[in-house]
Amino acid sequence: MYLLGYDIGTSSVKASLIDSETGICVASASAPDSEAPVKSLRPGWAEQEPGSWWRYIKEATGSIISKAGISPADIKAIGLSYQMHGLVCIDKERNVLRDAIIWCDSRGVGYGEKAAIDLGEKICLSRLLNLPGNFTATKLAWVKEMEPEIFGRIYKVMLPADYIAMLMTGEICTTPSGLSEYMLWDFEENTTAGFLMDYFGYNPDILPEVRPCFSEQGRLSADAATELGLAQGTPVTYRAGDQPNNAVSLNVFDPGQIASTAGTSGVVYGINGNIAYDPQSRVNNFAHVNHSADAPRIGVMTCINGTGILNAWLRRNIMPEGTGYASMNDLAATIPIGSEGVSILPFGNGAERVLRNRQIGCTTMGVDFNRHDSRHLVRAAQEGIVFSFMYGIEIMKEMGLNVETIHAGNANMFLSSVFRDTLANITSASIKLFDTDGAAGAARAAGIGAGIYADNREAFAALKLISEIQPDPKDFSATLDAYMLWKNRLDSQLINC
Repeated sequence: MYLLGYDIGTSSVKASLIDSETGICVASASAPDSEAPVKSLRPGWAEQEPGSWWRYIKEATGSIISKAGISPADIKAIGLSYQMHGLVCIDKERNVLRDAIIWCDSRGVGYGEKAAIDLGEKICLSRLLNLPGNFTATKLAWVKEMEPEIFGRIYKVMLPADYIAMLMTGEICTTPSGLSEYMLWDFEENTTAGFLMDYFGYNPDILPEVRPCFSEQGRLSADAATELGLAQGTPVTYRAGDQPNNAVSLNVFDPGQIASTAGTSGVVYGINGNIAYDPQSRVNNFAHVNHSADAPRIGVMTCINGTGILNAWLRRNIMPEGTGYASMNDLAATIPIGSEGVSILPFGNGAERVLRNRQIGCTTMGVDFNRHDSRHLVRAAQEGIVFSFMYGIEIMKEMGLNVETIHAGNANMFLSSVFRDTLANITSASIKLFDTDGAAGAARAAGIGAGIYADNREAFAALKLISEIQPDPKDFSATLDAYMLWKNRLDSQLINC
């Protein structure tokens, strides 16, 4: 008996197949072979074609079934993880009306700022736990004003996995966690945020039906099963945004637990057992997958858009052709802590919530043409990403969260010893790296939603610890000095914005 999980990311779709009895991943695949394109028709815009996600899912599914050599009928549940905050609009015939406006698109910022002023920050923060900001609800506000013909034809708006689940099952639904990503979940009323819907002039009917994250959310239709090469009637029993799901993948469910990821974007995500918010709304608060009114589980998230995408940019633009990320990591390790005075502010991928939705761009500071070379830039980039994490962690600490242990997958930026050591040293936290990913986590979580596992402890009993990195006291002072220099340079940049 097997569980199938998908992670619909910005750069690819990943799939993992889990043996439900052993908890072991028996096969995995991803598509496309190169990074999926992101359309940026104007500065600050970012869009993708929703149909491309379906094509990638079909490709990854075919590969995984071929590798595993199993009967599709042996797959008992499907779980979905997805890039958060995307906006998919469909008409009554379920045709996509425009390309999806994805998470790193900044055009909703102004609408969110105006809503906060008009409604009052106190009301927004107490009920949404965030300011409306640059989320799905405000992206839709842009469509309403700038593309009224399209807005008038909207039958439903969906998050990326809502759309994929619709193609799989024919049913249109979402989750409380998903609506909190829209910025349309009212934590006071424990229901859809009608006051914000009313403010923007949205008909409540455009939202999907709400179902729990762990629940049956439809079964594969005959057509979808044929396209995917799976068995008709296979249930979809879990869905969550990529960052809540990353926490799930690392078995982070309880207050005080911390998860981190450093892919295209970078995240530190901690579970709060109390309903609280940052008065300046510099970190995000979402309903975690196991949140309820009686037992609050709030995912407090600091997100840096310019993480792995900065590393990829350096690889494409300053490194010799053919240079791999492992070689870049080795080069970074040849330069001492602090990159000999070079600092990089990694904020070149849209508006940053941690900077109060300002879009300041990526800046390199302290370069001496006679002393520094590409190695310094690679290390300064990795340190700058870590320091941006720490900038957000300081805000989380102000909210009462402690960061003692960070759980992460053994992937992406965490493959770099420079990145790992810098993060451990500046936070004074141990880092536990696990052999998992978002697709595997979604598969295991699907087992919970299908009732195959009693709870998360049973579902993640086989989660494998790869290594544990401890902070090195002798490197703390140098790392702190580098962080303070970086932070002072950021402050000076923010003053000029």
